[in-house]
Formats: sequence, C-alpha cells, structure tokens
Amino acid sequence: MDENFRAPAVDGARLEELTRILQGYKAGKAHLERRVVAAENWWKLRNAAEESRESSLADGGFRSKSGWLHNVIVSKHADAMDAFPEPVILPREPDDEAEAAMLGSIIPVVMAQNRFEEVWSDALWQKLKTGTGVYKVVWDASRLHGLGDIAISEVDLLNLFWEPGAEDIQQSRYLFHTALEDNDLLEAQWPALRGKLRGGSFAATRFVYDDAVPTDGKSTVIDCYYKKWEEGRQVLHYVKYVGDTLLYSSENEGRPLYEHGLYPFVFDALFPVEGSPCGYGFVDLCKNAQTAIDLMDSAFIRNTMVGAMPRYFKRQDAGVNEEELLDLSKPLVAVDGNLGDDALKIIDFRPLSGNYIEYQRERIRELRETSGNTETSTGNIAQGVTAASAIAALQEASGKGSRDSTRGSYRAFAQVVSLVIELIRQFYGAPRRFRILGRTGAQDFVSYSNAGLQPQSLGIPGEEALARVPEFDVEVKAQKASSYTRLSQNELALQFYHLGFFDPAQAEQALLCLGMMDFDGREELIEKLSRLGSERERLLAFRELALALAGKYEPELAAGLAAGIPSGSGPRSVHSASAAPRLGGEKSKEGAQVRLARSHARAASQPEAAR
Repeated sequence: MDENFRAPAVDGARLEELTRILQGYKAGKAHLERRVVAAENWWKLRNAAEESRESSLADGGFRSKSGWLHNVIVSKHADAMDAFPEPVILPREPDDEAEAAMLGSIIPVVMAQNRFEEVWSDALWQKLKTGTGVYKVVWDASRLHGLGDIAISEVDLLNLFWEPGAEDIQQSRYLFHTALEDNDLLEAQWPALRGKLRGGSFAATRFVYDDAVPTDGKSTVIDCYYKKWEEGRQVLHYVKYVGDTLLYSSENEGRPLYEHGLYPFVFDALFPVEGSPCGYGFVDLCKNAQTAIDLMDSAFIRNTMVGAMPRYFKRQDAGVNEEELLDLSKPLVAVDGNLGDDALKIIDFRPLSGNYIEYQRERIRELRETSGNTETSTGNIAQGVTAASAIAALQEASGKGSRDSTRGSYRAFAQVVSLVIELIRQFYGAPRRFRILGRTGAQDFVSYSNAGLQPQSLGIPGEEALARVPEFDVEVKAQKASSYTRLSQNELALQFYHLGFFDPAQAEQALLCLGMMDFDGREELIEKLSRLGSERERLLAFRELALALAGKYEPELAAGLAAGIPSGSGPRSVHSASAAPRLGGEKSKEGAQVRLARSHARAASQPEAAR
C-alpha cells in the first residue's frame, strides 16, 4: 500500500456512527416535537383534536373553537412587524470606520435579496406559536450563476436535531439538519445515489398538513455539522449523506466548511426553558384558558338550542302525529281520539344563570392578562380614563411584553448579521457591485470585496506574524416606524423650528435643551447645531474684523455697514417664539403634553435600539 495513502476521515463506518447519534438526538427531543406539533394544531383551530386527549366530556356533536388565542398571536406578530430590524455596524477600531460604514450599506442589500422581511415574519410566527423561531445563514455556491452568495432562510424546528441538554446550540457536539427530497432529483444531482435509494432508516417528525403530502419516492437527506480544532482555531466541518451513501465531506476535502467555527443556525426563543435552546410559546401559556372558554361556549350554545326548540315527553299511545308536531310550518296537528293532559308533557328547560356568563368573561380576561394582549394594548381604554398621560402610561405598561419579545428577536437578528459578516469575510474574494442609498438618499452603485476584512499586520518591528482581524459590533434598531410615529417626528421638527432651535444665535441654549431630551435623530441634530454654532462664531469674528478694517480705512463706509448689519440672525427675528403661530392650528389646543403622550403610547410596543 502506498505510504502516502490516507484513509478518508468520513467513511461508511463513520456514517453509521453519525446516524446512531442522530437517532439518539431525535429521541431526546421527542417531547419537544409533540409540543410543537400540538401548538401548530391549536394555531389552525384544530384544538378539538388536542382537547379530546385530555377531556372525557362528551361534546354532543359540537365543539366551539373561538379565536381568542389566535388573536393574541396575531397581535404580537403585528407588534414585531412594526419593529422590523435594521442593522447598524459599529467598528471596534478607528481604522475600521470606513469598512463599518460600507458593511452598513451593503448588508441591508444582502438582506433584501434574501427577502428577509418574509423570513423574519415566518420565524416570528413559529416563535409565537411554538416558542422558537430558527434562522439559517449559509453560503449557497449555486447562486449568481456559480459565483455564490449568502442565503438566509427560516428553518422547520422539527428538522433540526442537537445534543440533549445543550442550552446553547453552539454547545452541541453535533448538529443535524434533515430534508425530504425526491429520489429522481437526488439521482440527477448525485449520480452515486443511482440504484441506492430504497427508503432511509431515519424519518423526521412532520406537522399535520391540510393537504395529503406523499412520501413515496422521497429520501431523507442528512446534513451533519460538527466543530474541530485546526491550527489553533475552531472551524466548522460538514457531512452530507443519504442512508449509507456519502455525498460530501469537507473534512475529506481537506478544508473546513466555515472558518468562523459556528453552527449556521440562530435560535430565537420566546419564553426560555432551562436545558434547551428552545422555549415555549403563547399556545403553551394560554391553552388552558382557551380550553375553558371553548367548553363554556359549547355549553352556552347547546343550552340556547334547547331553549329555542322545546322538547316533549310523549306517551306511546298518545295518538299524536309526530311529523306534524315537529313541523313548525303546519298550524294543525292531527291526533287520534281524545288528547289527554298527560299525552304530551314539555320537558322542563332552565336557562343558564348569569354567573356562568360572568365566569366565562373572567376566563377571557385571564387569557388576555396572561398573554399581555389586554384591551389597553389593542387601543381600548377603560371608561373614566381620559387624561392623555394616564392613557400613555397604561399603554406603556401594556406594551412591555411585546417590547421584551422583540428585543429577544433583535438579539437573534444581531447574531444573523454577525454570521453574514463572517461569510462576507470568507467568500467575498471577488469584487461585487451593490446598489445602495447614499447619505443624501440618492441612489449609488459601489464595488465591494472582503479585502478590508482580512487579517492586518500590527506593524510591530520583528513581529510581522502578529495581525489583527477587523471586528465589528452589531446594533439593531427599528427600520420602519409607524405613520403616526413619523407624523409625531415631523411635528417635533416644526416645533423646534418655531421655537428657534435652528437659529445659530441660540445654538448654545438649544444644545443644552437637546441634551436633556431623547428622540430618534437627536445625535445628528446635536452635531449639526454644533456645526452651525461654530460657523456663526467664525462669521461674527470675520464681521468684526471687516468693520475694524473698514473703520480704519473707510470710516463712512464702516458706519453704513454697522447700521445695516443686524445684531441677531435673520431666522430668529422673523420666526420668533412669541410671534410664531401655534403648531397644528386648532389641534394645538390639546397641548404639547397630549401630543407627546400619544406619541409615547403609539411606540409602547417597539423597543429601543439593542445590541
């Protein structure tokens, strides 16, 4: 045997070992899979199928399926979509400011090309329903006609398998992702599979779909990710196989899949659970109250039907024509012989007490309070609360749950952006063109490659091997503000104008006032006002110099110039605070505090920028 021959790191025996590990991982998450499938059934208002496993009460042929829990999830999803994220890339070194600015311009383009708003929405649906949304960030070599590009997608939690007990997905020894694909397409892409696809030994749990989804002629493709230390750093390797047939192994190829050494999956849990990267959702939290509401609804409707259609005890020899008795369209009912008082007897009906209805309302209130989807959060204010500040305080408190959930999604989004930066660092070797918006909002085309992200020498004499890798922090803020938030921002800008904030002569006082305020764009406004104040000081100095020179050489001209130049600046004298019209016409009667309170109430469900 050739001494230089090296057996492949991944062979048939290794594939059998990975499959055994995968089977163990699947057994470890069996309870999670049952809970996730049950939550999805609840979301589709199929909760009767779930309740039948826990209740022995006869439903009489009818089971109510109200939408209170459904409305909770829809409302929370709407709050999260109003706070759709936008990345802000911050450098850790002053030399990387230009690179951070460029990344901040092109990463939103990469996100848009992956239709990330749709991915964000799908992941949030899963997070709210089942408790966990999952993102996948990988390099797709088939994109752009073979040039390759970053691919971001939402992942079905049932197709992911990790080491039981791992609270952070990055702590798992292995990570498996499975997919069911057509045999003919697999054979066309991988000729080594021809004649070997006879069904696999592994099958992932699936949701109960409305359509009949056939599995004949399909096989399970298994992607296995694992970490290894190579040359003093942790890298990520990858194995792709079907059954006992190896399709690809990065370790056999002699190079890692990703140099960043992280699993390309990001978990976003709603309510975290110890010992698991997944959480539980609103279905798990509120299903008991929803069950009670549905059972009471069913009882109320049956009671109503009994009261609307009277029932009778009929003696066997009563001689009453039953068809005519039950046909309400016939005014006459035929009888044989004399009809005695005891021939027919109406069955006693007792309507439900109002206490039952009040109890149901309490369960509805419990569901809404437990989920945070109160009347205040949906815009309904209790009677007697009329002060704008009180309404804003109630809505601020009611939006805490939505803000907390969205901040958790922002943290997951920051991890997604970090993975995107690492993939750009590894794969963007050739320059690429991007269409971006410049600082003025004009469309611009730029060329970008990963040259600025590669290790850079520290410039220490005798230590040429020492180098640093540019690193960045990711800050997340809401990209889309509501129409009311934009209107409030515009009103604030007009109010600043009428109060003379933009008058260079009042720059010092305006900066002191802005320093105690907090609103979007405050830092940029402070920077511009500071620049205007500095320019005014220079202009005043030049004016004094010009007057001094004119007084020395042209006294008559200097006197005319001094009389024609006002002591203050123009805008302040024209638009003084006292002469300015009140903002908003008749609406200004409600006062600035009312407008501010309404603005705060509208933004109650949107978090501030987060890292």
